[in-house]
Formats: sequence, C-alpha cells, structure tokens
Amino acid sequence: MTEFPPPSERLSPIRLHKALERAWGTGRGWHRLAAVNHTTMGKRFMLAAFVFFAIGGVLAMLIRTQLATPNSAFVGPDIYNQLFSMHGTVMMFLFAIPMLEGLAIYLLPKMLGARDMAFPRLSAYGFWCYIFGGTIVVASMLFGVAPDSGWFMYTPLSSQPYSPGINSDIWLLGITFVEISALSAAVEITVSILKLRAPGMSLDRMPLFAWYMLITALMMVFGFPPLILGSILLELERAFGLPFFDPTRGGDPLLWQHLFWLFGHPEVYIIFLPAAGALSTIIPVFAQRPIVGYHIIIAAITALAFLSFGLWVHHMFTVGIPHLALAFFSAASALVAIPTAVQIFAWLATLAHGKPRFDIPMLYVAGFFLIFVIGGLTGVMLAMVPFDQQAHDSYFVVAHLHYVLVGGFVFPMLAAVYFWLPHITGRESVHRISVPAFWLIFVGFNLTFFMMHLTGLMGMPRRVYTYPSNFGWDWLNLLSSVGGFILTMGFALFAVDMVLQFRFGRRFSRNGWKARTLDWAMPTRPASYGFASLPSVDRRADDIDPDPLAAELAAGKGYLGFVRDNRMETLAVDMTTGRLEHLVMLPKPTFLPLISAALTGMAVLAMLFKVYILAILFAAATVGSFLFWSAAMGSRTDSGLVPVGRGESAPLDIEVERPSQWWAMVFALAANGTLFVSLLFGTLYLWLVAPGWPPAEIVAPDLWLWLTAPALISASIAWRFGSGISQRGGNFIPAAILALVLDAAAIAVVFLKLTGISDPTQHAHLATSAALLGYAALHAAAGLVFSINALMKNAQGHVSARRGLALRLASLWHDYTAVTGVAVVAMIALMPGLIGALAGVR
Repeated sequence: MTEFPPPSERLSPIRLHKALERAWGTGRGWHRLAAVNHTTMGKRFMLAAFVFFAIGGVLAMLIRTQLATPNSAFVGPDIYNQLFSMHGTVMMFLFAIPMLEGLAIYLLPKMLGARDMAFPRLSAYGFWCYIFGGTIVVASMLFGVAPDSGWFMYTPLSSQPYSPGINSDIWLLGITFVEISALSAAVEITVSILKLRAPGMSLDRMPLFAWYMLITALMMVFGFPPLILGSILLELERAFGLPFFDPTRGGDPLLWQHLFWLFGHPEVYIIFLPAAGALSTIIPVFAQRPIVGYHIIIAAITALAFLSFGLWVHHMFTVGIPHLALAFFSAASALVAIPTAVQIFAWLATLAHGKPRFDIPMLYVAGFFLIFVIGGLTGVMLAMVPFDQQAHDSYFVVAHLHYVLVGGFVFPMLAAVYFWLPHITGRESVHRISVPAFWLIFVGFNLTFFMMHLTGLMGMPRRVYTYPSNFGWDWLNLLSSVGGFILTMGFALFAVDMVLQFRFGRRFSRNGWKARTLDWAMPTRPASYGFASLPSVDRRADDIDPDPLAAELAAGKGYLGFVRDNRMETLAVDMTTGRLEHLVMLPKPTFLPLISAALTGMAVLAMLFKVYILAILFAAATVGSFLFWSAAMGSRTDSGLVPVGRGESAPLDIEVERPSQWWAMVFALAANGTLFVSLLFGTLYLWLVAPGWPPAEIVAPDLWLWLTAPALISASIAWRFGSGISQRGGNFIPAAILALVLDAAAIAVVFLKLTGISDPTQHAHLATSAALLGYAALHAAAGLVFSINALMKNAQGHVSARRGLALRLASLWHDYTAVTGVAVVAMIALMPGLIGALAGVR
C-alpha cells in the first residue's frame, strides 16, 4: 500500500503559493492550449460568448437597417432570412448558454470552497467544441450558405425540398456540435455542485448561486436531449430520406415543433435562472443584509424548473391543439408567473429591509426589475389563448421575447460583469464611462423593443423582410431602428469600459464590495489553484466573513494546505450533509481535450459535406482519443486513507464506491434516457397523429429481434458478475471477454434485423423502427468501448479489488443498454398490434 504523507513542516504562505503554482499552473506559449483549469476555461467561455454577442448585435443592426423604412432594398429576402436566422441562433446558442456556463465554471469552485470543477478536461473539451461548432455556424455567412429557416428550424421549411442547400445542415450539425459542449457542462456542473464542496457545506448551507446553477444544470440535462434528437432525425431525413417529418410518407412536421419546444421553453428558464442566481448574490451585498427568504427561493426555483417542462405547447397554440390541452397549457403558462414573482418579491424585500448603497451593478439591477416585469406581464398576456391567437407570429411576440431574455439575462449579466470583473482583473471600472453606457443601453433597448409591441398589435408579422407604407408601421419601425443604434452605442461604450478597466482601472482591494461569500476569500486576481488551503464551513456559505478567513487559508491552515508529489488535489463530500468523503485527484494540463474536439469537428465537417466514410473514421478516432483520457489517470497501487490536513484522512476517489465519475455517468445516462424517451414519444406520436397510416409494410418481430434483448441482458449480467468477482479479488477478465462477445452478437443481430427492413425511406413507421434499432446497436457498440477500456485499465495495473471504477462504469452502461434494448424490442414487437388497432378505429 502506497503512503501519502503530508510534508513534515508547514510551508510559509509564499513558498506554499509557489509550490501550488508549480502544480496547478498552465504554462506559457503553446502550452496555453493545454489549459484545463476552471479559472482559465471560465474566462475563455465568457470572452468567446461576448465575441459571439457582438456578432449577433451586428446582425441585429443589419436587420433594423433593413426595416427602418418601408420597401427597403438594403438586403434581399434571401439574405434577410439568413440574417434573422443567424441572429437568433447566435444569441440563443452561442451567447446565452455559453455565457452562463463560463460564469458557472469560473465561480462555482470559488464559491463552494473547492480548487476546480470535477472534470477539468471535460470543461476544456466543451470549450473547444463550442469554439469549433460556433465557427462552423458563423463562417457559413461568409460563403452565403448560413441557415435561413429561422433559429427554430421549423419543418417543412427546413426540409430538403424547401431548403435544398447545406444551409439547414450547417444549423443541424453545427448547433448539435455546440450542444455537446452545453450537455457536458451541465453534467460537470451538476456533479461539481453535489460532490466538490468544502467540508461542512451541506445542501442547506450552499450559496443561492450554487442552488440556481444546480437547478439550471439539471434542466439542461433533461431539456437538451429532445432538441438533439430532433436535430439528428431531421438530418437523417435530409441526408438519407428517412421521412420523420414528411406527411406524405407517414411523418408529421409538428413532431419537430414538439421536440424543439420540449427544449425551447425550459431554455428560457435555463437562461434566466443563472442570471437570477447572480442577482440573489449581488442584491444582498448592496442591500447590506442577508437575502430574504433563502429557503422559499429554493422552493420557488425548484417549482419553476418542474413547471417549465410542462409548458412547451405554449408556443403551439395556433397549430390545431385540442381545446382541453389548450386550457391546460394556458393555465400552466400563467401559473409559472408565481415562482418567478416569489423571487422578485424576495429581492425587493431584501432591498427594503436593508440599507441599499448604489454602484454600477445596481444600475443594471434596477434596469432588470423594470424590463423583466414588463416582459413577464406580456408573457401572461400571451399565455391567454384568445390573445395569443391574435398576437401569434406578430412583432408583439418579438418584443415580449426580447424583454424577457434581455431583461432577464443580459441586464443581470451586465450587473454580474461589473460585480465580478474586479475579481477577474483586480481592477475597478472607469465610472465616467460605465454610467453613460448603462443609460444608452437602457434607453436604446426600450426605444427599440417597446415600439414593437405597438407594431405587433397593429398587425405587423414577424420574419418579413419589408413592408408597404400604408399600414402606419413606418414611424414605429424607424424609432425602433434609431433605438437599436442607440443600444449599439451603449454596448460599444461598455466594451470600451471593459478594455480601459483591464488597462487603466484602479487597483481593486480584496473584497472591495464587502461581500460575504467564499469567492472573495482569495486574492483578486485569483491564483490558478484558487485556495491555498480549503475551508471548513459551519454556517450558510453566503454569510461568511471572507477577510479573516482569507488570511487563514493563505497560510495553509485549512484542508490540503500543502503540495503532495506535485499533484492537483481537491476534496469531495457527501451530497447532502457535506461530510468529508474522499480525496479527488485532478488531471494535469493536457492537449487531449483540444485533440478530441478537433477530431469531433472533423467528423462534423465530413458529415456536412456528405463524406460519411470519413465521418465514421473521425468518429472512431474521437472515441480512441477518449481512451487515452482514461489511460492517463489511475494508480497502480492501493493507497488506503490519505492525510488531507486538519488531522483528518480520506480515501482516494478511485477507491470509493461512488466517486464523481460514477455520478457523472448516472447524470449522463439520465440525459441519454431523456433522448430515448423522446424517441419513443416520437414513434407513438407519429402512429397516433400523423397522416398516411397504416403503412403498406409493417416491421414484424422475428428471430433476430427476439435475440437482441437476451444478448444485451446477458452482457449486462456478465459485467455485473465480473465486477463482483473483481471486488472480491478475483479475475474479471473472462466475464469482460464474454461481455465483449455478447455486445458484438447484439450488434450483429440488430444489423441483420435492419437488413430485413426493405426501404426505411418509404414510410415513417419503417424509419422509426430503424432509428430504434440503430439506437440499440450504437449503445451496444459503446458497450464494446467500455469493455475495452476496462481491459486496458487492467493491463496498466489500474484495477484491483479496491480500484474497480472502470468496471463499475462498464457495468452501469451495460445495465442501461439492456433496459433500453428491451424497450426497443418491446416497442417494435408491439407496433404491428398498435397499427392494426389504429387501422380498425380509422
């Protein structure tokens, strides 16, 4: 057993700082590309998001220039379609989500008393996927092939007959690529909040920002998969003719709307909640008192998360939904205002019962209150079906959307920038520029979008590239365009302020805001390792005095106040109680995330240009690169309990039953399961609703189908057996090899079943059956990879009775594959009977 003693004598603060920098620092030059540190990655995410925000703003100005006057010839309809499609796409997918991810990655370890996120390499991989995917989408404008079917990509406009170029493919593949980043960040944020906290920080002691980000990340885990599935199905239809959305062949274009808005409405709250978390952190600081209603706010945001998943039809009131469903979704859409109002009144009560002091962040907080409340009121109006049917697809909806998203996200984010930028830069903003920038943004925004309420009520439809001069819209559109340019000047001044702050801002004293959260118990700018030693928390983490604690931690008097063999270490705790559980070994800087993201990007580009053999090769290379990730981590010996400081010891993460990696697999499978349930929903929806049923050919169960489930179940049992043998000190290799054979057999029988489907392009029933079988085969193939990884780890000497994480992950994956495989077999076996029953009714 390997000994892990701490240094025999405590280092001075300066020597401790230098030792930690040697262990945690990234390096210079090209080595910056190997960075995985959360501080670096968080800043990169936010900077890239602001760049995409600027691009989206330029597109908005081009739109407002076109609409400033009637019958304008500034751009034609084709270019205009690309402009408004790209504006929405950039702002929703390339600015809002990555911005909140960056803020969370930067702040959460600092607020929770950890040294990094749970999976630093995953942060880096997500960042590079975001950059490559965003570049693919934005660069398409330079070649005149940008997406032109709207940021929502409604079928049939985005289907092959009506969008024959690669415009829609760029959206489907590029945005799905970016969503890899978002989903990986969601899993990492969830696990980091639940496991990587300071000892003693139970769930009911977490700062509210962490609660907001936990709820947001869980919403992303369950909200993004339906859109990913929809994008995959639509790309399969465009590339191979599988008719999921073609009503002439048993598909239904409304299936796309259901899948999109199953993501799209939670997306509104996914964007809002992190901004609200920033407000719940900033307002108590400037009110100079703790937040009012801590537990009520947690209950409100939890209720908001659940309600948001029941509102997607709110966007589909005019497509022919049955009246009973309209009544239900209308009531639910109004009900969601209650938890939102709870938060707003809690913030107002905090200000009312405190001693507010005003600074630049509070200007944007005040702007948020006014703008977001207006957006909320118009949202309640649109929740009423009769009004929605009048205002649907008019500029009233455009105004409402911007009041909610800009008021609910951009203004709080600007407040957060001014609040935390001194933490990032160590400097203050230049106030002579900050105040005029706010007023230009505030006045410009309201002049731009308030007028759109009026143009919408006067009947102006959205997504039109020009309009005649005899409807009374002229002066309102001109005012909106003037307001847009004022808004742009405000953001330009904000950008100048940021540059000047970096270059000329006055030095900001540590915790100059007098905040009471752990993120201010460190130097500003923070070191690469965050805390020199980790704190112990005995009260709510938003009511801590950081100033004396900072000196104590810098002196190494907390946990891990030393450097052990140049390792990067942090602590994990029990999810609920915050009790110290184990020591986490974090990976060093590496180029592997960049390499894996580049290979993933090449696979996406190969699919975009229809070179599918090359796409398969790059996808296989990507999987191979992930095996190198795994090979780089591990230990060849058991360590037992390891000293962690303050007289306590803890086991290593690889020697406990359920470390962070295990929980990451659980949440990843939850996201995967959501995608699978969405696929089952799509299959049943088409059977029940779509025209053109029953099909001429029905996929009947046969020997190959019935063999699929036993093969997958047997592979799962083999891994369960092998993992159990390993925990008892036995040899798991025969069971692993048996699982490999069974996985390969499952792939083979699924392939044979697929070859029995004559032509999946003929009808949606055949296409959905092929998709279900493909899902099972793909997961069996992934099971092969997990089995190979476990065997590789064993060959490296990284597996023992105590170090069996690779085996438990393989077993968990195989369990999931077996369950979904049985569901696939059951669905396909039941479909002939369901089709026959439906034919009898029709």
